[in-house]
Amino acid sequence: MGNVTNAVLGRLDGGPFAPLTAYTEVVQDGMLQLLRSGTMTVASATAFSLGEDGLAELRADIAAYRDKIILRPQEISNHPEVIRRLGCLAMNGMMEADIYGNVNSTHVMGSSMQNGIGGSGDFARHAYLAMFLSPSTVKNGAISCIVPMVSHVDHTEHDVHVIITEQGVADLRGLPPRRRAQQIINHCAHPDYQPALQDYLDRAAATGPGKHTPHLLSEALSWHVRYLKEGTMRR
Repeated sequence: MGNVTNAVLGRLDGGPFAPLTAYTEVVQDGMLQLLRSGTMTVASATAFSLGEDGLAELRADIAAYRDKIILRPQEISNHPEVIRRLGCLAMNGMMEADIYGNVNSTHVMGSSMQNGIGGSGDFARHAYLAMFLSPSTVKNGAISCIVPMVSHVDHTEHDVHVIITEQGVADLRGLPPRRRAQQIINHCAHPDYQPALQDYLDRAAATGPGKHTPHLLSEALSWHVRYLKEGTMRR
């Protein structure tokens, strides 16, 4: 779900990955485009979440989609055993991720609910590969989507394999926390925020030996506090 994942689906059209199949919870406009072009042969879901153009397209040519879209009960579409057995490549949107790979999908500044978690937990935990996608910043750069510590946790670092922003890709599989943090800072954080994130990690790691996941608890959520007070996370 979300504009970013929908855009990624759209860009798969005409790419080298075909034929594709989809096993998901929701069909969006980008998936209709793939079905129309033949890049995707079939999509299994439990619901539609279409914009006005996508809904008009579906209604206008619904007979053509009859053999391409299967709607199943959510108990099947989100069943852990099926997701795992099929080896799904799960793409989920996120609001923010922290340097260790914990993901917030639902809450703005830790308190205000923006959207529900949907089936992202089912697919993140049981997919062969769990990817989370987001811009590196929002609000014209005032908010970094990569932060020292997320203000709300929907998906722990144990269920997050890959984080992707327009800056790049952080493959976190098999990495210990400090190496995960370096990958995320180097490849996913916006250049405006990279120095501050690196400074936070370096100082947290220098506070003493034996810290598996170093944090400065007095500063971990200071970026969110700064935004609420000043309207920006920038120092």
